[in-house]
Amino acid sequence: MNQIKLKRIGSEIAQELSMICATEAHDNLLKTITITGTEVTNDLGLCKVFFTTTSDMDIKALERELNDETSSYLRTKIAERIEMRHTPKLRFVFDNSIAYGNNIEKIINEIHEKEQ
Repeated sequence: MNQIKLKRIGSEIAQELSMICATEAHDNLLKTITITGTEVTNDLGLCKVFFTTTSDMDIKALERELNDETSSYLRTKIAERIEMRHTPKLRFVFDNSIAYGNNIEKIINEIHEKEQ
C-alpha cells in the first residue's frame, strides 16, 4: 500500500487515540499515557501505537494491561470515528526515545560541566 496513505491513516489513529485518552476515557491508566506515534502495517492488520506515560507503573505490566484489556475498547472507538473497511488491531509499545534523548542530554551537560 502507498506509504503516504499508511502514514495518514496512522496519523489519524494517533490523533483519535489521543482525544479518546484525554477526554473520553474513564480509566485512570489511559489518562496517564501520551501517544507519541503509530506504525501501520501494509495490510492494515496491525497498528503499533507508541506511548509514554507519567505513571510509575512497571512498563511491561503497563504494556500488558493496555494490550490485553484496553486495546479492544480503543479499537472499537477508532472504528466508530474513522471510516475504514477494516480497523487494525492495536498493539501498544512503550516509546523509549524520550528517555533516551533525556539521557543523552544529561551526558552532554555533564561533559560541558567537566570542561568548565
